Amino acid sequence: MTDTTYSLAELLICAASECWRNDGEVLATGIGVIPRLAASLAMLSSNRELLMTDSEAFMVAEPVPLGARNGYEPKCDSWMGFSRIFDNVWGGRRHALVGPTQIDRFGQANISCVGDYAKPKAQMLGVRGFPGNSISHANSFFVPAHNRRVFVEGEVDMVASVGYNPARLARGWSLDDIDIRLVVTDLCVLDFQGPQRQMRVRSLHPGVELAQVLDNTGFDLALPADIPTTAAPTAEQLELIRRLDPQNLRARQLKDNPPGDRRNAEARP
Repeated sequence: MTDTTYSLAELLICAASECWRNDGEVLATGIGVIPRLAASLAMLSSNRELLMTDSEAFMVAEPVPLGARNGYEPKCDSWMGFSRIFDNVWGGRRHALVGPTQIDRFGQANISCVGDYAKPKAQMLGVRGFPGNSISHANSFFVPAHNRRVFVEGEVDMVASVGYNPARLARGWSLDDIDIRLVVTDLCVLDFQGPQRQMRVRSLHPGVELAQVLDNTGFDLALPADIPTTAAPTAEQLELIRRLDPQNLRARQLKDNPPGDRRNAEARP
């Protein structure tokens, strides 16, 4: 059963939760409100084997709701300190959903700087854990504003994570060693299942035209003959999201908290 009054944030949470559907017992990491809620939703619905921490030092039996805990006590399963996190990462038993500043046609991502590396226009986070994460375990990307500043023509300004670029693969590596699953944006869902690992349109969000996606992407995309519409959240999914985000922090993540279906712009939750 679907609910016609869902927000775009809720649509993106449900779409991004699909990242972990077939992963089995791996550690889920969602960076940011929408990615974290997506991972939490997956743990409670599509992948009951998913592992998650309390963002401090413990593995939890259920996702910890966002915001002030107001008496909620995390249900801890085991200790998961920093050293064990790294063991898990290097062992490949993790799938992270992260938000790059730039992505190119290879899936190479940038969170470091915009412009010339020697004299950048904007300095950001540095590469952080992107290099090791991109060669050690599965990754997916979340892009809240799909535009050509993010999906750049040519290479990203600073390659912070490995993608499907044969010219940059380390000796002994193949494209099969790279695992970028999904790219979830405010317009569509993408993957790298096109010819020769080309980025492909997987689904369009309700009310979004393919031309909008193409106009806002700086490189060519693989286009299936039939592109489905991203599935609307079910009533059950929306109820779980409300439990996971009782203070409705999701409503503040996208400008003006737009509706999930562009065809019904007046239907705001």
